[in-house]
Amino acid sequence: MRRRKYIALLGSAAAWPLASRAQGPAMPVIGYLGNESARPISTRLRAFREGLAEAGFVEGRNVAIEFRWAEGQYDRLPALAADLVRREVDVIVAPGGAPVALAAKAATRTIPIVFEMGGDPVALGVVSSLSRPEGNLTGISSLSVEASTKRLEILHEALPAATGMGIAVNPTSPTANSQLGKLRATAAALGLDLHVLPASTEDQFEAIFAALLQLRAGGLVFTSDPFFAFRSEQLAALALRHGVPAITQTRDFATAGGLMSYGGDFVQSHRHAGAYTGRILRGERPSNLPVQQITRLELLINLQTARRFGISLPRSLLGRADEVIE
Repeated sequence: MRRRKYIALLGSAAAWPLASRAQGPAMPVIGYLGNESARPISTRLRAFREGLAEAGFVEGRNVAIEFRWAEGQYDRLPALAADLVRREVDVIVAPGGAPVALAAKAATRTIPIVFEMGGDPVALGVVSSLSRPEGNLTGISSLSVEASTKRLEILHEALPAATGMGIAVNPTSPTANSQLGKLRATAAALGLDLHVLPASTEDQFEAIFAALLQLRAGGLVFTSDPFFAFRSEQLAALALRHGVPAITQTRDFATAGGLMSYGGDFVQSHRHAGAYTGRILRGERPSNLPVQQITRLELLINLQTARRFGISLPRSLLGRADEVIE
């Protein structure tokens, strides 16, 4: 009798792991490495979740997301990326530019990484090829960094009498020097003087606008950088208060009252990043997913702000706008 009880007990113990496995695998976990905080990128997060849903994953139902936010302090990114690696997440999502992608890349060679950025990931050392990314990274790239010179041309078209323009640049950005080089060449071709105004912290914003007025520059062009993009509402309020015609890379600036924006469609790029993340969770390898390039650039013009500043915009410019805010 004792022998039969022992065999029955042994059999039930052996069956326990099989029963546990029959309940299905554990819910996969996405590690989201953000260079800012959730509030400024709420529309982008919504688009990312929409992309995940297109791939069959809904947060809380069959996938979990762990967020790590740098709160604008880019030097925190390596430690936050290392924390996600220790957590053994299934995929790391690294949106918001080269610093985030490079921090994730340095933290792991095995966990798949999906990046999203406005610059050239090959030139920035994130991947070696767009069509065949090697290793554990792939992602989405837009043309926002390359659009800086076009922003200068657009603002010059809006303000043809201006002889000089201010250029706001984040000196800590890995693309700052290349953007400035191209902007100087474009300014020379247009016969414009450039006034480079550095800012890498929020308390330097007031100084940018004050200096611009002292220099009597016609307007202000923001270079492509997540630091500026995620502070669009703050910058728009400053531009309105100081009466400065300005243009940035993100539509959030124009919708918040800034004069114009021209850059990549970040909502679309985040949706694609979500879809790629879902495909990797389903078993596809990053090296088999070419880096997607978002080629669509959108121009928004706030006509109400133009009227407030007494600017008469040419019909040719208004006709090219993707959206005119009345």
